[in-house]
Amino acid sequence: MTHAEEWRVDLYLVEEDGTTRARAVLDNGRTTMTGSGRARCNPQDVDVPAIGDELAASRAMRDLSAQLMRAADRDLAAVGAVPAPPRTGYGWPDDARPEK
Repeated sequence: MTHAEEWRVDLYLVEEDGTTRARAVLDNGRTTMTGSGRARCNPQDVDVPAIGDELAASRAMRDLSAQLMRAADRDLAAVGAVPAPPRTGYGWPDDARPEK
């Protein structure tokens, strides 16, 4: 069975006084989720707005990703397919650790 959907993510960035704020909004047609992120320029560093945008945007998308993972875990639990230990969203899975 083929299944196709289009999910839209809009990313909004605002920079003011050395702080960049980002909002990532996911709309899948049934629900909307919003992630947020922030980046602040160290007063001793050169202010490069593009770097603040990248940091704030990545943090907003990471927040959105974590929310989406938690929603998937809740949905799995609702149908009786509870995942093994809670996922952290980072690090190496046990079967993919590099050899020492």
